[in-house]
Amino acid sequence: MEPQIVAARKMIRRAVDEYGPTAAACSFGKDSLVLVHLCLQEDPNFPLFAVTTPFKPKETIDYKGFLTALWSLNVKTYKSDRPVSDTIYKTDPDECCKVFKVEPTKRAIKELGLKSWISGVRRTEGITRTDFDFFEEYEGGITKVNPILDWTEVDIWRYIARYNLPVNPLYFQGYRSLGCAPCSKPYTEEERGGRWSGTAKHGGECGIHSKMFKRKK
Repeated sequence: MEPQIVAARKMIRRAVDEYGPTAAACSFGKDSLVLVHLCLQEDPNFPLFAVTTPFKPKETIDYKGFLTALWSLNVKTYKSDRPVSDTIYKTDPDECCKVFKVEPTKRAIKELGLKSWISGVRRTEGITRTDFDFFEEYEGGITKVNPILDWTEVDIWRYIARYNLPVNPLYFQGYRSLGCAPCSKPYTEEERGGRWSGTAKHGGECGIHSKMFKRKK
């Protein structure tokens, strides 16, 4: 087994062994696919949670159902029921992400009683992620674990090919990074360049990995 894979699986085991109640976040993109597959090697019933929004592409929703059934995933889905404008993604994309992504993720962590959660974030995916760590401790006793942090986009696709994993069909349409339909576009030069194109958030973050909790000093 490649050292990179071994290291990722060790981090997943460490999260469970050292921090207590742990679940992995899954957005049903390529990185989440690899992360979930790694977690399932440690525990076929590994706890997962997903956050959905009113703006998720139909392809992603259908793929979520397909993969959940195919792998018998132990996944719980969270979404916001806060009433907002149907065009909030245009008028205030930061607030849109806060309502539909950050707040449901916080609720998932609280309701599941998690002490740590595992994410598929990677450093090379965008400039906003270069200073992330493998283990990030936050105030309130929450630790975020990033087992594939040092993987490249090529590493992700190599792993998918090696294990013949079924991918979200949007990748066959030229997407490199997936999010909500209005805020994601197909191929650009930067991996996350198709996210929030034409806004101040271009290529940036929804806030789950940057604003949700205050990191311990």
